Amino acid sequence: MSASALICLAPGSEEIEAVTTIDLLVRGGINVTVASVASNGELTIACSRGVKILADAPLVEVADGDYDVIILPGGNKGAECFRDSPLLVETVKQFHRSGRIVAAICAAAATVLMPHEIFPIGNMTGFPALKDKIPEAQWQDRRVVWDARVKLLTSQGPGTSIDFGLKIIDLLVGREKAHEVASQLVIAAGIYNYYE
Repeated sequence: MSASALICLAPGSEEIEAVTTIDLLVRGGINVTVASVASNGELTIACSRGVKILADAPLVEVADGDYDVIILPGGNKGAECFRDSPLLVETVKQFHRSGRIVAAICAAAATVLMPHEIFPIGNMTGFPALKDKIPEAQWQDRRVVWDARVKLLTSQGPGTSIDFGLKIIDLLVGREKAHEVASQLVIAAGIYNYYE
């Protein structure tokens, strides 16, 4: 059975982080379901810069699915919507409790994971301007941080979205597939391409 990912979107989510991650995972052969966390169940999500993305289903319809990873893009307003959604928070906790991967980028770690104390231990990164909301003992100033102890993947922002997506492919499908996808992208220097 192929790997599967649940990507959550809310009004104000960061579109580069969402679309880049979705695109890379599809290239990596991962089945992607985009879930709307909009309070009214609307499937058309207006992201932080006004780009509209059509979700596959409201989160309530897909939260109990058998996914390998749940992904939370950033964007302040979108992350606040996640934080204030009891269903989203409970879904993330269920992924964590069942040993599945939780992946958060940009504002999502500081705005969603920290206030709900989902990862009291676990190294993480996030949008640098929000670093004061993450305990110093947990903060790592790196583009992508994977903590295998708690199965938490975090990344810093729109400019690290490719690193973030490739790491998810590495974790779910393998390094060889991550390198294959990276090879198609003409990626910038500094982005790890999984070539050995």
